[in-house]
Order: sequence, then C-alpha cells, then structure tokens
Amino acid sequence: MTSTKLEDLVTLPDRASTADRPFRIVILTHGGCEHFIDEIAQQPQIEVAGVILETVIQPRRNAFEKIRRSVRYDGWIGTLRKMPFLRSRRADAVNPGTTSKSVADAAERNSIPYFTVDNFHKDSSIELLDSFQADLGVIWGTNIVKRSVFAAPRLGSVNLHQGHAPYYRGGPTVFWELMNNESEIGITVHFVEDKVDTGDIVAQMFMPLVYNWSIYGTGFEQFLDEIRSELVSPSVKLMVKAVIAIANGSAERKKQNTSLGRRYRLPTYKEKELLRKQLKQRFAGAK
Repeated sequence: MTSTKLEDLVTLPDRASTADRPFRIVILTHGGCEHFIDEIAQQPQIEVAGVILETVIQPRRNAFEKIRRSVRYDGWIGTLRKMPFLRSRRADAVNPGTTSKSVADAAERNSIPYFTVDNFHKDSSIELLDSFQADLGVIWGTNIVKRSVFAAPRLGSVNLHQGHAPYYRGGPTVFWELMNNESEIGITVHFVEDKVDTGDIVAQMFMPLVYNWSIYGTGFEQFLDEIRSELVSPSVKLMVKAVIAIANGSAERKKQNTSLGRRYRLPTYKEKELLRKQLKQRFAGAK
C-alpha cells in the first residue's frame, strides 16, 4: 500500500476573491493540537485567525449512568478501581486544565487569538466562528460537529482522522486495526460531512503497525498509547501539507466509497478481552 500524494488527488474552488490576504484558517479542538499550531503558524501564506477550544467534552451523567457505562467499557474490576473518580459529577465532563493550558500557551507564543466555549453549537459560538471570516476550518480532536459549525468557513472544514478512511471510520485509533491484525495504520485528512469520517479525502499516509509480544504481552493498552504518541508528528506534517495545498489551490479531493469498511466505536470490555485472547492465539509459541 502506498501513500496518496496531494498532487494526485479534483481541484478546489478558486480563491481569487481572497487573494489580497493570507489564507485564513480557524482551529476547533478539544486539545492536543499545540504542535500543529506551532507548525502552521510558521507558514507565511497561512493566517491562523483563531483557536477555539470546547471545554465540555462529554454529557453530564448521574452516578448510576456512570457506573453502568464504566461496567460496559471497563468491566466490574476496572469500575471498582475508579469508584472515587465516578463520584465526581464533573470529572468526565470538562476538558482537563493541563490540556487547555498547553493549547492556550501554543496560541499565545504564536500571537494567535484563543477562545474557550462550552459548546461549539451555541449561537454565541457560531457567531464567534463567523467573525473570523475563515477560508477553512481545521477540526482537531473534537466530538462530532454539525453542519452549522463545519460549514461556517468559506470552504468548509477538514478533519484529522487517525485511521485508513474509508475502511476505518470512527475510532478509537489503532485498537480496531490491531484487532483485525492489520500491518498498517492510516492517517487521513478529509473534508467534514454530516456522517462521521465520510468527506472527500485531501491527504493520506500510512505507518507500520507491528505488535511486539515479548514487550507487551496482553498489555495492549501500553502499546496503543505508544503508537498514538508516534502518530502525532506525522499527523501534524500531513495536516500542514494539506492546508497549504488547499490554500494555494493545488489540493484535490478524492471521494470516499463508504460502502467499503465501516464505522467503528469505542470497544466494550468484552471486546477488549477478546483482543487479549486473540493476541495470545496470534503469538502462541512466541518468546
């Protein structure tokens, strides 16, 4: 499998109407985009009009709902281990302060306006988004956003998806590829549409996915964390290249065939245990 080159992908609309100023983007995030902010801010043809961080990232749940959800995804033992966490009403509802600070710091050191909102879809948030008069939105690590948000910039918005679209839509990153014994993990930049990870692809690349049984055994969680960390740098580079290509009119859009692959969701406790069983079978006899 080879990486798709930007120059091999249907040319975007002409941007002559904005040729008298830099190509303007706005970044929408829940955090984790500080390296991208640093990189894109150094591109002379790009103006980052603003960064908007959404603070409330999960719905508030009562104690019963939290326990039921925890049992589904972490099992009873995992749930009992984090009972003090479950007693906090807001612990899983608000973006951690350290994440907010790292994004705010990146915006500040690059002299980029930074804003926080509790919901991207509130009228006040959309008014803020409209005020930037952005050519393009960049979605980096958020929940699903509606058309009122992603279509606000002149050309719409692009999303970073760490998965091989259209085969792996949704998430989480790496888990399902490991479950399906894939040899590669994809990184995709695509335009945002109403259905999750289905918009036209602008750029895509692949990285090897090799599980070392002698190091991780059935402890795949550590492996996932390490691989996800390794995806940060190439993800930043791919998004920067995609944004520049869109800005200068050389990018092309490749329509996805959504009959291929599927949308994946958060794995349940049973599915996690199934992966442990599969790994044991896959590496039976390995030292």
